[in-house]
Amino acid sequence: MNKLLLFQQKVGAISKDSTNPFFKSKYFDINKLIEEIKPILNELGLVLIQPLSLTPINEKPALRTILIDIESGKDLSNQMTPLPENNDPQKMGSIITYYRRYAIQSLLFLQAEDDDGNMAVKTTPKTVAKSAPVMLVNNKKNMVAKLLLKKAPAIKTASDYKDICMNLTGFELLPANYDTIINLLK
Repeated sequence: MNKLLLFQQKVGAISKDSTNPFFKSKYFDINKLIEEIKPILNELGLVLIQPLSLTPINEKPALRTILIDIESGKDLSNQMTPLPENNDPQKMGSIITYYRRYAIQSLLFLQAEDDDGNMAVKTTPKTVAKSAPVMLVNNKKNMVAKLLLKKAPAIKTASDYKDICMNLTGFELLPANYDTIINLLK
């Protein structure tokens, strides 16, 4: 765990240098992310791999994210994330890339630097979760849920909501994104 601490002390915020023209949003490309973190991981003797796998119970496609300390030979993390099934190879490739990027970001506790309007005016984005009353957040959550069910009636679990929401809107199902998601789904 000391090496993870050293990693977090050395890495800065990752610039969102790519643009999604469909949603007019910025994100950091997986290659840019690897370019930023790989030299620091190498310096610390850490190897990050992300093989595709199958879940042990129902043999569904999954992404493994494994962080290995070369010196000790120990896995510092070995996470498996089930992937949504999709028969279109291009869409599946996009799904895998998306999950890889967010698995790395989550595992290494990476911050994304906001290069667009928020940096230009030097303000921080508003978060609905901290400022809105609980009743308002719950009403928006219910609206998002109803709209998602209309667009994708096969939703059964919270994970389905999250995955389908991301696929339909490009945004995570978070209180801070409710307004944006609702507007995109209308």
